[in-house]
Amino acid sequence: MSVAIGMNTSSVSEEQRSQLALLAIAKRQRLQDVVFQRLTQVFALLVLVALLGIMVSLFNNAWPTFQKFGLPFLWYVEWDIINEEFGAAIAIVGTLATASIAMLIAVPLAFGIALFLTETCPPWLRRPLGTAIELLAAVPSIIYGMFGLFVFAPIFADFVQVPLQKVTSGMPIVGVLFGGVPNGLGILAAGVVLAFMVLPFIAAVMRDVFEIVPAILRESAYGLGCTTWEVVRKVVLPYTQKGVIGGVMLGLGRALGETMAVTFVIGNANRLPTSLFSPGTSIASVLANEFGEAADFHMSTLFALGFLLFVITFIVLAAAKWLTLRVERSKGT
Repeated sequence: MSVAIGMNTSSVSEEQRSQLALLAIAKRQRLQDVVFQRLTQVFALLVLVALLGIMVSLFNNAWPTFQKFGLPFLWYVEWDIINEEFGAAIAIVGTLATASIAMLIAVPLAFGIALFLTETCPPWLRRPLGTAIELLAAVPSIIYGMFGLFVFAPIFADFVQVPLQKVTSGMPIVGVLFGGVPNGLGILAAGVVLAFMVLPFIAAVMRDVFEIVPAILRESAYGLGCTTWEVVRKVVLPYTQKGVIGGVMLGLGRALGETMAVTFVIGNANRLPTSLFSPGTSIASVLANEFGEAADFHMSTLFALGFLLFVITFIVLAAAKWLTLRVERSKGT
């Protein structure tokens, strides 16, 4: 009897020790989860603090300009450094025009490249092309600018601008649109160079999101007799539309804020462009050209332009988010 009692007591103590060990492990895991959660929360809040700091710093330095010109600063076209008369209209128009041209060119091309790499490209060619696209995305912007000025601009002037002007000369609207001096520089040239820059980013993102579509969905669609385009339109795009929009917005964000490449080829003229071949300027190019020599109120005006560029980018990203939420809501209904 005593031996049985001793064995029972020993088993109970071992069970209690195992339970205490499990409790200690669970407590340690909960502590690790709490620490990890707080740490990641701090990282996220650091981003928000940095964003808020950028906004406050830009607005604080730009306040003298906003205080003097007010809301008309957005559509005032004068840029007179000596008399301290400034307006942001020329830079805003140049920024939006070049970015729009770049996206009109880059998005269809990137879409085609991504579809080719994921749907119809031979396996032996897929990796080299994908690597080439990623390498293009890593090229510094100043290299694109030098290429645009010394290589692209002469070719663009001789083989695009001059023939276009000969064909469209005398046409009521198109003739004016392609007027100007065919020297290879201007709004259209800057937009094309920007398209070269953002194309690899958009194509790489689209390729990655197209590759995450489950193979069973594609195989099922092909099994039902769908063509490649029907599979892309009815299976791939609905499944990846959020990522596609994100890739396009990533490219648009870079196009809006690009500095050196645009500065090389846009012409840097502080006047409203009258055609696609006219020289112009953008917010980023104005900052690059004048920030080193600016002082006092001129410096405040450049900070105001930087704040406006920040606001434009924020509006674009907010519109993209709203579009994504609207698409998700429509799919839910």
